[in-house]
Amino acid sequence: MCSVCGCGEGGAKLESGHHDHGHHHGHDHDHDHHHGHEHGHDHHHHQGDDLHYGEGPAGVSVAGMSQNRLIQIEADIMGKNARYAAANRDRFTVQGILALNLVSSPGSGKTTLLCKTLEVIGAEFPVAVIEGDQQTSADADRIRATGAPAIQINTGKGCHLDGHMVGHALDHLTPAEGSVLFIENVGNLVCPAAFDLGEGARVAILSVTEGEDKPLKYPDMFASADLVLVNKVDLLPYLDFDVEAAIANARRVNPRVRVIKVSARSGEGLGQWLDWLRAARAMALAARVPVEG
Repeated sequence: MCSVCGCGEGGAKLESGHHDHGHHHGHDHDHDHHHGHEHGHDHHHHQGDDLHYGEGPAGVSVAGMSQNRLIQIEADIMGKNARYAAANRDRFTVQGILALNLVSSPGSGKTTLLCKTLEVIGAEFPVAVIEGDQQTSADADRIRATGAPAIQINTGKGCHLDGHMVGHALDHLTPAEGSVLFIENVGNLVCPAAFDLGEGARVAILSVTEGEDKPLKYPDMFASADLVLVNKVDLLPYLDFDVEAAIANARRVNPRVRVIKVSARSGEGLGQWLDWLRAARAMALAARVPVEG
């Protein structure tokens, strides 16, 4: 799990070149470095020729670290992230901002779908985008070409965005009140599942060029999603992909999840997706709690 791989340690870099070392959330940011050398048994389980390293209380195995030490490290990291995420969420509530955490595998068509979405709704209400990638500003440049304000976060070796990175980006981006803020997370179906960004909803994009079993292989991500967009459905006639099986698998790990089939190229399902966006934004505005005074 990402909380023990070290990618959450240190600072991400905004495209301006400034390292992400703090923002105005009313609490301190410190850099705890865990150099534990405790020795314990790796909790892996054999079934035939299979090896299972997700057994044990921590749900993960790291050589040289006990399960108790892993649990402690995870609690420290996730506790800090929860505080930053809560501050982001308060900020969104005060400003009536709908923040969406967009998650997917690399190559799912997430940026293309987002660009198409912005082209349609950009004149309807305020929008803003936070782009997360390990390197380059290519996706943020594509977003800006639609006219939407965007800021790029490069995470370096990090494989996800976290609450602190998003809060710092907000200080630079300053989205308007009543905005829809799209947070395009790093392409990865594992680590982003664990990190709350303060978002109002999590949207998972599953491309038909992937396998129908993705929700079963990466259950934490799909179990935490509020909406699944099955993308690139215009390619279905050319692929051996059972879209109904994919949807059934998503609902197997998350019975409450809504699923919409979409294509940025053909426009299929875009109306449903945009209607969902409008309804979610209306709910964010209705829940707004302005600061008094």
